[in-house]
Amino acid sequence: MKDPVTLPTGITYDRRSIETWLEAGNLTCPLTNQLLPLPLVADGNLIPNHTIRRMIQEWCVAHRSHGIERIPTPKTPITSVQVAETLSEISAALQRGDGPRCSDLLAKLKTWSNESERNRRCISSNGAAARVVSEVFKEFPSEQGLSVLAGMLPLSEEARKLLSSTESLNSIVSVMRNGNLSGRLHAVLMVKEIAAADTEQAAQIAATDGLIESIVRLVKEPFSPQATKASLVAAYYLVASDEKVASRFAEIGFVTVLLDMLVDAEKNLCEKGLVVIDGVLNSEIGREKASSHALTVPLLVKKMFRVSDITTEFAVSAIWKLCKNQKNNVGREKCLNEAIQFGAFQKLLLLLQVGCSDNTKEKASELLRMLNGLKGTEECIETSDFKQLKRPF
Repeated sequence: MKDPVTLPTGITYDRRSIETWLEAGNLTCPLTNQLLPLPLVADGNLIPNHTIRRMIQEWCVAHRSHGIERIPTPKTPITSVQVAETLSEISAALQRGDGPRCSDLLAKLKTWSNESERNRRCISSNGAAARVVSEVFKEFPSEQGLSVLAGMLPLSEEARKLLSSTESLNSIVSVMRNGNLSGRLHAVLMVKEIAAADTEQAAQIAATDGLIESIVRLVKEPFSPQATKASLVAAYYLVASDEKVASRFAEIGFVTVLLDMLVDAEKNLCEKGLVVIDGVLNSEIGREKASSHALTVPLLVKKMFRVSDITTEFAVSAIWKLCKNQKNNVGREKCLNEAIQFGAFQKLLLLLQVGCSDNTKEKASELLRMLNGLKGTEECIETSDFKQLKRPF
């Protein structure tokens, strides 16, 4: 136990464990099976057992020579009343135009949120919290405000609308460009949250000056896996919202950035990267950029069967878009020859044998028909290309 608490039944549990039990909808003491008071279940106001906590700390100190660290004295969790009062103070300060006071109160929320997961949930569960903090960010933008909002995800519709305002989006882009590492992470998380909620809204926010460039930069110059993944998800929703948005991503070199990332990306990044590439290829400019890059077709073929079923299906989709939508026969034949050379024909045949989605099956079949006329070309296949294949064939 790190934070022992006692129920009205007299039984002591670790706070996190018993809270998990109560949040799962259980209304009884796990040991005695006695019904617990409803206010306790609703508010989680559990009684700290200081005696047992001190005993645990003393034991930790006594066994320090064995590498045991003393558990810190836990702070009392906040209540929903405290959160409501603080939000009320923030609203009052905002009405007065008191930026410094708003900042102090946001810092208070951030401190509470960082103290424990329970505190974070308590703040997030207040229906007005995300809206109030979003209002503050709109009037007094700060990295601190984004940090507090990041702890409240997913945001309410009201909060997303406030963050979608021109003022808020410009501030978010500014943080993405010039903020510290955590600020940039929280900023792109907000973009992802807004873009994922509504296709029409995604297309609108894509018009924000510097937004697309900032996302591309976060992928090109990674500083944390979480930020890179959030950037790729945000890019996907923006690209999927409108072909013009996909073209803008392609125009500033996003295809090259994605291909460079995919060379040695881990599974999750590889999946997200291929999904985004497939989206960018919906635009003519995206296909032109991809066709002119020597790494595109070899890398797409290489990723089939090597990572996951998802990457295989999106790699097939991307190759299909490249080969089918070339402007002339010369470009189409070049693309098909590259696919043949790096083993696409055999992989596509195998894919149809082991099974895939109907959509992918149609694309694979059409690709095979296009490739069939060039089948005499020598293929290059490694057995390691099939290391992720788990289904029998």
